[in-house]
Amino acid sequence: MSATQSGSPLPDARIIGEQAAAWLERRERGGFTEEDNTAFEAWLAESAAHQTAYWRVRAAWERANRLSAFGPQSDVLRKTRAPEKSSAQLFRRVAAAMVAVVALGAGAAFYFSQSAPPADLTYATTVGGKKAIMLTDGSRIELNTDTILRLDGANRRKVWLDKGEAYFDIHHNASHPFVVIANGHRVTDLGTKFFIREDADRLEVALIEGRASLESVGKKSKPQILTPGHFAVATASLTSVTAKPVATLANDLSWRNGTLIFRGMTLADAASEFNRYNRKKLLVNDPKVARLKIDGTFPANNVEAFLDAVQSALKVRVEDRGSEAVISH
Repeated sequence: MSATQSGSPLPDARIIGEQAAAWLERRERGGFTEEDNTAFEAWLAESAAHQTAYWRVRAAWERANRLSAFGPQSDVLRKTRAPEKSSAQLFRRVAAAMVAVVALGAGAAFYFSQSAPPADLTYATTVGGKKAIMLTDGSRIELNTDTILRLDGANRRKVWLDKGEAYFDIHHNASHPFVVIANGHRVTDLGTKFFIREDADRLEVALIEGRASLESVGKKSKPQILTPGHFAVATASLTSVTAKPVATLANDLSWRNGTLIFRGMTLADAASEFNRYNRKKLLVNDPKVARLKIDGTFPANNVEAFLDAVQSALKVRVEDRGSEAVISH
């Protein structure tokens, strides 16, 4: 018999509340690393109960802070004003009182919230930013610059890539496939490492390892089965698949290490890539200059180093205008 069926849900609620209080303490204490944040987001993603408990404990803590500015206003606060050995002990004591309130006072409401559809989780990066997301099944998603991804609140094996680019290293589960929805298309994992780039009018999907299917959403069309080295470009009306060396596709993932690798790329395309990662924009207005080719590996967030290399190798002129730089003869 489950805890809910036995009529005794509160011990579980208390445990989750204590976990929520522990996460809040770590975040308030400072020094919260990217790895800590990844683990925290994974904990939140495990269930709606975790999300509910965390936000309730946080709201209670913020109310306690506001009340403390006016002196002792409640038994909870008065009990915590005795001398403590450390601020962490003080936090835990207040948090323990809040957990009791959350678990005992919320009671049925806490468990009623679990029956409501859990909210989607949204992850986003800024221009030049990156983020790693660890899912509870062992899958890993890495977001590139200026990207927005939503994780289905009810189905943790379904995401929407609303903008930008992401790399997926998916733990395969044949009975529960992992699905990515992007730009009117569906990519379904068949045991896969792949990356997807979403632009306004096209979708790019590249397979590094395993297999995946690509199909249009809402249209009757045969899915394209992608295997390692396949590079697919999908628009509203057409999907094309070409084969590339896996090593070449791996160059497209160099952003995971903070670099951009160009092999015979036109200067116009290289400038466009840099513009994705930096607020200072590169302009190449001269068609002849735009067609010049460049090779090299460059830090994605160092526009100046790229411009120095371009000037030296291609003998072009760079005019710095502050928020932008114009490359010309």
